[in-house]
Amino acid sequence: MGLTLLSPYLRSVGSDFRHGANFATLASMALLPNTSLFVTGISPFSLAIQLRQMKELSNRAIASRGSSQLPPPDVFGNSLYTVDIGQNDFASNLAAQGIERVKQTLPSVISQISETIQDLHSIGARKFMVFNMAPIGCYPAFLVELPHSSNDLDEYGCMTSYNSAVVYYNELLNNSLAEVRKTLQNTSIVLIDKYSVMLELFRHPEDHGELSLESFSNIQLVQVSRLKYGTKACCGYGGGAYNFDPDLYCGTGKIVKGNNASAAACGDPQNYVSWDGIHATEAANNIVASAVMSGSYSYPPSDLSKLCQP
Repeated sequence: MGLTLLSPYLRSVGSDFRHGANFATLASMALLPNTSLFVTGISPFSLAIQLRQMKELSNRAIASRGSSQLPPPDVFGNSLYTVDIGQNDFASNLAAQGIERVKQTLPSVISQISETIQDLHSIGARKFMVFNMAPIGCYPAFLVELPHSSNDLDEYGCMTSYNSAVVYYNELLNNSLAEVRKTLQNTSIVLIDKYSVMLELFRHPEDHGELSLESFSNIQLVQVSRLKYGTKACCGYGGGAYNFDPDLYCGTGKIVKGNNASAAACGDPQNYVSWDGIHATEAANNIVASAVMSGSYSYPPSDLSKLCQP
């Protein structure tokens, strides 16, 4: 799209917000996390805090009257606001509470997302892109860490019960956004079906890949890189079906049976859907981005290029 990368809002030195800002933080939740969860690595920067930071940026832009590092005040009404959150609210309590108890908390998560959209609308936002939840039942980390039986695995190696709960969440989100659209009729709220895109990659990785075009001595070469591994992490430890060890996350090391052990990256990440058991590889993200850009996984059907026009 020819856009520059967005500066993180919390980076105090060298940030340039003229093209937008990134308020996301690692392991964020839609709801304010319980303080007991902080030790598990959950971010304290919940969606409400990110919204507060967004308002702060807007106020700074208005007060600055044309700062070289801040956007012009009128840009906020023409910007695209992307919201991709909720998975940590869902997944962080699954092992301790079980699926049914976690499902009871999901309406509150979705209410927070919908209320955030309405709050942003009140300060001028009119274009939103909201991502639903990916199929966590296919993630290597969850396949290792979440309790399940072999009967819970489908033919592709994904956990049916957890993916069914994700489908339930996504249906609630879709219904909630439909109600918000009725209230904010002058607003574009597009739901991106990330679930379907990622599920296809996990189930049929070999059917997808990247095309790269290279020039050499005036000869155009087209290289096709196919994905091979769906539910196996590239960067991890332990090998096996998932190559994931909860005690050795990607990039870490420790002594195992008197020997140094490290969770290192594979040599062919372009062949994997999962990078570290939790996040997607660049190859998978490129495919997801292409799917989003095509509009084929948008509801209502939407051309992203039109959302980015004033």
